[in-house]
Amino acid sequence: MTKVVLNDIVQATDGRVAVLLGGNSAEREVSLRSGAAVADALAAQGLAVTKIDTAGDAWMSELATFSHCFLALHGPGGEDGTVQGALECLGVRYTGSGVMASALAMDKLRCKLLWLGCGLSTPKFVELDEHSNWSAIANELGEAIVKPACEGSSIGMSKACNASELEQAWLAAKPYGRVFAEQWVSGGEYTVAILDGEALPAIRLETDAAFYDFNAKYLSDSTRYHCPAGLSDQDEAELRDLALKAFNAVGCRGWGRVDVMRGADGRFYLLEVNTVPGMTDHSLVPMAAKQAGMSFEQLVLRVLHSSLAGGADANGR
Repeated sequence: MTKVVLNDIVQATDGRVAVLLGGNSAEREVSLRSGAAVADALAAQGLAVTKIDTAGDAWMSELATFSHCFLALHGPGGEDGTVQGALECLGVRYTGSGVMASALAMDKLRCKLLWLGCGLSTPKFVELDEHSNWSAIANELGEAIVKPACEGSSIGMSKACNASELEQAWLAAKPYGRVFAEQWVSGGEYTVAILDGEALPAIRLETDAAFYDFNAKYLSDSTRYHCPAGLSDQDEAELRDLALKAFNAVGCRGWGRVDVMRGADGRFYLLEVNTVPGMTDHSLVPMAAKQAGMSFEQLVLRVLHSSLAGGADANGR
C-alpha cells in the first residue's frame, strides 16, 4: 500500500514537494519543528523536499516551480484560510482543508455556533469584551476557561473561577484578538485524529497542569497519553462518530484533529477542530496513527496522498 501511495505522489508531483513552515504566528517555533519532521519523513521516502518559511516576502516566488506543497503552518496566517487562498490563486495544490473550512475552524467562536446549529454538543460559552458583566458571566458559567477565538496551541488561555479572575483572563487573552469564556468541563480530555474520512483511535490526555496548556503540549515530559483511551467499545465508537460529524460539519478535508471533553454527565463536548495539527515529537496525530499501525513516514505520505486532487472542491471549501 505504501509503495502504491508513494508512486501516486511521485507521478503527481514529479517527486518534488515543498513544505511550508514557520510563518509569523505565535506558533512559529512549533511550526518549524513540525515542518522539519515532515520534511525529513518525505525525504526519507526519496522525495525531493524544499522547506519554505513563509515569514519572508519571497515565499510565493520560491514556491513558483512547485505543483504541490505540504502545509505545516500553525495559527493565524497559516491555518486560517489565508495561505490556502494564496495557494488557490497560485494554482499550487496543498494538504488539508480549503479556504472556508480553514477559516471557520480557526475561529472557535463561529465553529461552536455552527456545531450548535447542527445539534452537536459543545460547552456553554460567552464572548467577552470591555463591556462584559463579569459577575453575571461568572454566575452563569461557574468555572470557565478563557480563550482567544483565533489562536491555537492553548496560547493566551487561562482558567477563571470568579469574576475577578475572569476579567484578568480576558485582559491576558485580549492581545490575541476576540476572546470568549467557555464553561469548564471537569472530566476526561480526548482527541481524535481524522485521516481520509476515517477517525483514528482516540487518545486520552492527562496533565498535572491546570489544563492541557502550551507547556503540557510541547515541553513537559510528565503529560500522559493513553491510546487506547480506555473507553468501552460503545463509547469509543460514539466519540469517533462525534469527531467525524464535527469535522465534516465544518467542511474539513484530508486530515485534522478534533478535541473533546467528557463531562461528569458522561456526554462528550466538542472543543475545537485543528486543520493543521502539530507533527512534533510531542504531537498527537502521529500517536494515533501508530496505534492504527502506521509509522510516521506512512502517515505523512497518507496526508500528502489525500490532497493529490488539490484545490477547492465543488462547494468551494
